[in-house]
Amino acid sequence: MLIYLNGKLVQEEEAKVSVFDHGLLYGDGIFEGIRIYSGRIFKLDEHITRLFMSARAILLEMPLNVYEMKEATIQTVRANKLQDGYIRLVVTRGVGDLGLNPLKCKLPTLIIIANKVALYPESLYEQGLDVITASTRRNITEGVNPAIKSLNYLNNILAKIEANNSGFPEALMLNHDGYVSECTGENLFIVRGKTVLTPPVSAGVLDGITRSTIKDICPALNLEFRETNLTRYDVFNSDEAFLSGTAAEIVPVVSLDRRVIGSGKPGEITRSISAEFRKIARSCGVPVYD
Repeated sequence: MLIYLNGKLVQEEEAKVSVFDHGLLYGDGIFEGIRIYSGRIFKLDEHITRLFMSARAILLEMPLNVYEMKEATIQTVRANKLQDGYIRLVVTRGVGDLGLNPLKCKLPTLIIIANKVALYPESLYEQGLDVITASTRRNITEGVNPAIKSLNYLNNILAKIEANNSGFPEALMLNHDGYVSECTGENLFIVRGKTVLTPPVSAGVLDGITRSTIKDICPALNLEFRETNLTRYDVFNSDEAFLSGTAAEIVPVVSLDRRVIGSGKPGEITRSISAEFRKIARSCGVPVYD
């Protein structure tokens, strides 16, 4: 596997960063996860735009401009001859010293990885996920705003540890007001009748690219899409529930805290949205190969 590192494509074993890189020492950096379908990069413009917005929010000077970043991403996919897979684009503050001061980091570090991905086994897409509620609360937006896709995911990891220790594949996180936020790496949706509901960005969720795609899909399926604060009670009493994310795509949820959701099986609307999403994802995007 070839990895793009600071302007060069290098073999995996040669892709190394300094122990003084502030991405390693302090989680000071940003990232994007992007999917490749049938030799096309899905929503590349949207992902690169969000990457630059994250950089602006933390005053991180980008090593490339928008056009160059897209070209480097395409180059990395092409070098690895991928038709379907996942891209991880990482920009750190760069090498500094053992202090926090970002001004000590003179040059950012840019890493682009393109490889295969399988976040959940295929069986869970057919059977659905059983989810628990984590005691770990989502970061408050006034602290570390979830809109910034930073390298500091300890908040999410602590919730994932709770899920692992309880024997569940995923955990739901609440915000500091007790409303539903998101899962450890995916947005949450519930279905009531012909309405799809999801927490607003103000609840401490990432405005996911897949989330936005689902919003666009709903009218075509004669579904209403609404953003509103949700409680666990709302999830317990929904007809269907599902998660969305770039790596996960769309995953049905069949129970929360051992309360069965709907029929206890992936619902018809979830399946319809998932099928429409896969059709769109595989038919558009930035072509990698001429």
